[in-house]
Amino acid sequence: MNEISQLASEITQRFGVIKRARGCYIYTAKGVRLTDLYQEHGRAILGWGGGSAFTVLKNVLSRGITGSYDTDFTPRAGGSAKSQLSRAVSTLLASERVVYVYSSRNAALKAALSLFPENTSFYRPWALDTDWRSVGAVVIEPPLPWTSFMWIVAVRPEAPELQEPAGERFSAPLCAAVTRALYDMVKALQERSEKDWFIYDTVLTRYWTRKGPYLYPKIAESRYPDFVLHCLEQGLIISPEYNQPSIVPFGADRGVFRKLEAHPFTV
Repeated sequence: MNEISQLASEITQRFGVIKRARGCYIYTAKGVRLTDLYQEHGRAILGWGGGSAFTVLKNVLSRGITGSYDTDFTPRAGGSAKSQLSRAVSTLLASERVVYVYSSRNAALKAALSLFPENTSFYRPWALDTDWRSVGAVVIEPPLPWTSFMWIVAVRPEAPELQEPAGERFSAPLCAAVTRALYDMVKALQERSEKDWFIYDTVLTRYWTRKGPYLYPKIAESRYPDFVLHCLEQGLIISPEYNQPSIVPFGADRGVFRKLEAHPFTV
């Protein structure tokens, strides 16, 4: 059983199945509210509800364009025409981009490295030490919690046309929802800043090194599984993977960390 499956089982065993999620909070069948610092590997960093992206999904779905044909929302083969998804990615990276979409991380990374073997990066919001305009190929996880099967590769237009497999086809409603989510991310980048993250430092920096909203554990790797379960007992879901940072829960009341303060983990 991998770390994610183990964490899911531990939540169910203690608190029952998940019944609802909103913002950075998850509500269980036993009436327990958990604060989510894992945020679906970062895909739920804008919140669990989907916001306007979910509305867009329903609106496009109602048009019935759910097949494999070209639409305004879906990337074209070889980047021959700009889609709304391509425009959103270009806005996010502040640079013109050709976009390919894949259903697995490995396929997306392989495609990116085939074009820019020395200049490929995974996108991480609020990575202030990176000028995304200078990165040849950027692999993006859409900021939507229900798109774990979708990976975007954004390459600079001077790159040669990608050979097969030059991306996969995804339905218009999904591409439209991801497009909206990317614009929501652009807005969040302008609105969220250090003032929204440092307010929790008095508790969090005992256990993590914080870089922007990202939390890197100070706990020894050998003890990290115990720390994950300890936090869960205090109502906090943290990243179950040692090398995947947890994320400061945007908008959470500082009181969500009181139990961890009262019941500290021995570092």
